[in-house]
Amino acid sequence: MAHSERDREILHLNQQLLDSVVRGDWATYTQHCSDDLTCFEAETNGVLVEGLPFHRYYFELPGGEGSPSPVTVTMARPHLRWLGDDSVVISYTRLSQRLQNGEPITASCCETRVWQRLNGRWQQVHVHRS
Repeated sequence: MAHSERDREILHLNQQLLDSVVRGDWATYTQHCSDDLTCFEAETNGVLVEGLPFHRYYFELPGGEGSPSPVTVTMARPHLRWLGDDSVVISYTRLSQRLQNGEPITASCCETRVWQRLNGRWQQVHVHRS
């Protein structure tokens, strides 16, 4: 499926966000997220979490997401659903490739992210990962 210019913009921003996570780049991550970001993730144990402090904890862990081992993150089969000119839902399978004990491994999870244009800037406002 061919993507429109606005689709490509969101896909690019989402990839930047994913890359910031695996690099442990908090500054870039927060540029792409609303301060009142909400999420459901495995780490939330089924509880809706609001705000960025929950996420910051994982960026600050020694050897956490920003570990020295290179990680490649790919969005497989992204699907975009535009809710209006200023909001979009993107769903995809997230593939993470890395070396573990010298062997390449690939992990996958399903993600849905909601992006909204706020004050002229695209920001992630919700994520659901399973």
